Amino acid sequence: MGVPDADGQGPPDGLPGLPPEWGRVVVPDDASALADEARQVRRELRRGTRHPRHPGPVRLGFPLLALVISMLVTLAGLAAVTWPRSNRAGGPTVLPRATTASPPVVGPLPALDLVGADDTPVPLRSLLPAMIILVDACACTQEVGTAATTAPAGVTVVTVTEGRSAGPAIATGVRPLGDPAGGLRSYLHLAAHPGTATALLVDRRGTLVRVVPELGPAGDYQADLARLSG
Repeated sequence: MGVPDADGQGPPDGLPGLPPEWGRVVVPDDASALADEARQVRRELRRGTRHPRHPGPVRLGFPLLALVISMLVTLAGLAAVTWPRSNRAGGPTVLPRATTASPPVVGPLPALDLVGADDTPVPLRSLLPAMIILVDACACTQEVGTAATTAPAGVTVVTVTEGRSAGPAIATGVRPLGDPAGGLRSYLHLAAHPGTATALLVDRRGTLVRVVPELGPAGDYQADLARLSG
């Protein structure tokens, strides 16, 4: 039952100081009369705890777009730095020349006919086993003479000059031959170097067992030369 306030204001059967839009509020003498309203309030409270409100998804559109753009700019800068540029003068790009030559072929000796001192053809395989010295880039008289005295019995020492002329014998016991077409160097991929004589050691079966790129002291090839007569 409502009671007026100390100043005698308010309805005698209501609560004082409440907004008029709330209407008439009556407090019952028996609290059990509010049981239905209490159950309804508890249901509302339980419903709110079961389905809590989640914050909405964070908008990542703009930060993600900015990150993608920065990555693209970085990649473009790296590509501009590392991409090969053409010659400003418009000329072709000059690549450095390889300094390592192809290794000579070690295998069967080609069946070539060379030219003897009297311009007659000489089958190269008929002179085996042999030490064939290419002297078109260097006569190397001292080295050829050393090879001739080092060669065991049965091993022919031959000098080969590119061209139709065999030339004179450089040392005693050496047979000079000419290679008109340069077939021997071409087959073995051996380039001529000024001041250098190259030696080929070939056994009696026609197998090129060793290439001496620069003929020097006998100790460099003596062991292999001795095995040719075996």
